Order: sequence, then structure tokens, then C-alpha cells
Amino acid sequence: MSDPEHLSETVTAALREAPAGEGGSARRMTLNMGPQHPSTHGVLRVMLELEGETIHTARLDIGFLHTGIEKEFEVKTWQQGVPLTDRVDYLACLSNNLCYALAIEKLLELEIPPKAQWMRVMLVELTRLNSHLVWLGTHALDVGAMSVFLYCMREREDILRIFEAFSGQRLMTSYIRIGGLALEPPRGWDQAVRRFIDAFPSKVDEYESLLTRNPIWLERTRGVAVVPVADLLDLGVTGPCIRAAGIGWDIRKSEPYSSYDKFDFEVPVAAEGDVYARYQVRVEEMRQSARIVKQALEGMPEGPWQADAPHVVLPDREKMKTQMEALIYHFKIVTEGFLVPQGEVYQTVESPRGELGYYVVSDGTARPFRVHMRTPSFGNLQGLPAMIEGRLLADTIAAMGSLDFVLGDVDR
Repeated sequence: MSDPEHLSETVTAALREAPAGEGGSARRMTLNMGPQHPSTHGVLRVMLELEGETIHTARLDIGFLHTGIEKEFEVKTWQQGVPLTDRVDYLACLSNNLCYALAIEKLLELEIPPKAQWMRVMLVELTRLNSHLVWLGTHALDVGAMSVFLYCMREREDILRIFEAFSGQRLMTSYIRIGGLALEPPRGWDQAVRRFIDAFPSKVDEYESLLTRNPIWLERTRGVAVVPVADLLDLGVTGPCIRAAGIGWDIRKSEPYSSYDKFDFEVPVAAEGDVYARYQVRVEEMRQSARIVKQALEGMPEGPWQADAPHVVLPDREKMKTQMEALIYHFKIVTEGFLVPQGEVYQTVESPRGELGYYVVSDGTARPFRVHMRTPSFGNLQGLPAMIEGRLLADTIAAMGSLDFVLGDVDR
């Protein structure tokens, strides 16, 4: 352990050697927040240059979680790439599954049955709820409200049980596949979803009763981390962060996919652009997602849950055991993959964090030539320095939490 007197002398010397601020009286100090700080929500390093408790400059150091996922796609078959998408944003696995699948289905010109489309919508909206619950619980915990975290984890557990019933996995589900779904929806799925979604709106009321008019919460979030809308657009900020600044841009409405045009829901927008406005937008988004899930549940079409494409979709296991043609298709898809016509496509979806895009290039073989992701956390994180420079050090925690970034989504 360091000698306290020696440590004090080192800090004093560092401050003495630091250049004087304006007026010659203030001294600047560089502080590393992260990469192990709990409030960075992952391995992020923020280098803060301080004058007293005021942030003069902020620089971001990313890449600690870089996994090379984009390059790894190039040695996988198209279907083998699905589990990689789970690991980009581990709180929105199904959103990434969906975006990747939609891009390849465009290249294949594959028609997806209505039941599979509606089931996809229901599951990605449950994913949005799952993600927003983790965000709200951890954000409130950062600011000092512990009870909210416990409440949010209670509901999140119900969602994870639903995912486990569908896919056998709680987190990395890989359930949305090219051509439809990985497995037939389990028996009793509708009762499980109905029990959850009927009770959920009252749970959101509980979260709001703890925070929305809480004087400490208001003091820590109102007027904090405001950036001009033009700057947010230049930085590539999307999702709830841009909607909280007055821009009602949501891919589900502007460029509907997977039958979103058949659902009735609103896009929450706020004008203030501060931490509190981002909180309000996401809370209302939870209510709207619950509304979409309920519509999907009540209007779920009948029919197949996979496309009629034996050269792409694995055959039913019972058919594989009794029909030679099905066995051959199964063998070839598993061992060789399937060919995708030459071309390129860019597909976007609205993930819990904002605009998620997959740029996919095929050279006509069974493996992608290139897969590049436009991840929303990367753009949103770029806005952090503009939000905190000139503000107090304590506001950094509230600002970071309000962005709801995932470092896997940033680094890939």
C-alpha cells in the first residue's frame, strides 16, 4: 500500500506542475474515469481534464472490448453468423438477429410468413423492454436510487424466462434466423406473454412513483447534459437520445419493416434534450412497447413460422428422418451452407439504443464477403464530451447513464 504522505506529495507536485488556468489561479488535473469504473457500464476510459470540479475537456478511449466480429463473419456461413450478432449488443440480441436476417432475406428475395413477422415484432419489443429495464435500473443506481434497480430486475427476470421458453437461452438466444425463427414457438407461449404484458403497465407506474417527481432525481437530471440538436445530428446520435431533443425519428415508423406498419403505437418525443427528457422518453417507450406486444399477441396470424425455402431453411426433423430429400437438404445446409446471390444491401432497424444498420455484401458464395454494422452506441457515445464539458464532475455519471450505450455495441 502507498504511503499516504508520499501520495499527497505526488498529487501536490502534479498540481504544481500543471499549467495555470485563466486568471492564473486555477490548476488543471487529469482524471481517468474507467476503464474499470462501475458507472462506465463496461470497459470505457474517459480522460477528464478538470479545473476544480469543472470538466474542461473530455476524451474517450474505446476499443478495450474489440472482438473482431465483423471480420469473423467472413469465415462463417451465412447461418453461422447469427450467433455472432447476439454478441454485438448483449442487451438487444434479437434486434441484431433481426437486422442481419432481414438484410440477407433481401438478397435472397425471400418472403417471410406473416406469423414469423409478427412473432419477430413481439420478441424484439420484449427485447426493448428487457434493455430499457436494465438501463433504468442501473441509471437510477448510478444516481443513487437503489430500489428502482431491484424493481426493474424483477420484471426483467420474467422476460428472460419467456426468452428461455422460446429458445432455451436467457440471453444469447439466436432465435431469429434467416427465413423465419429457429424453433416452433413453444406450447403455452401466449399465456406466459399475456400474464407478463397485462401486469407490466402497473409496474411502470411503480417506477415512475419512485422517480418522476423525486426532488433528488429532478435535481440530478433536469438541465443536465444538454447539447444543441444540430450537434447531436452531426455526431450521429439516434434513438431515444435524439427523440428527447425533439426529433421524432424512429425507423419503425419512417421505414417500417417486418409488418411494423400494421401496429398502432406512438413515438415518444420530448423537447428539453436533457437527462430527464431521455428518462421520460424511454419510460414512455416501455409503455408503447407493451402496447405493441399486446397487439401482436391478440392478432397473431396463423400459419407457418418459417419460409417455404428448403434450400435455405433447415427441414423439419421429423421429415428429415423419413424423407430422403429433406435429409439431403439438411446435410448440405449444415455442412456447406447455402448460396446467396451476388449483391449488397443495407438494412436498418430501431434497436433500444437507436438506429442499427447492417451493410452486407455477397460475392455469390456460401459466406459473406463483408458485413459491417452501424451500431447506435458508437454514435451516441460520441455525444458525451459535448454533454459534459463545462459541467461538474458529478454530472458525468448522470450523462453517461442517460446515453444507454453498450460497449460491445461500440467496439465490436
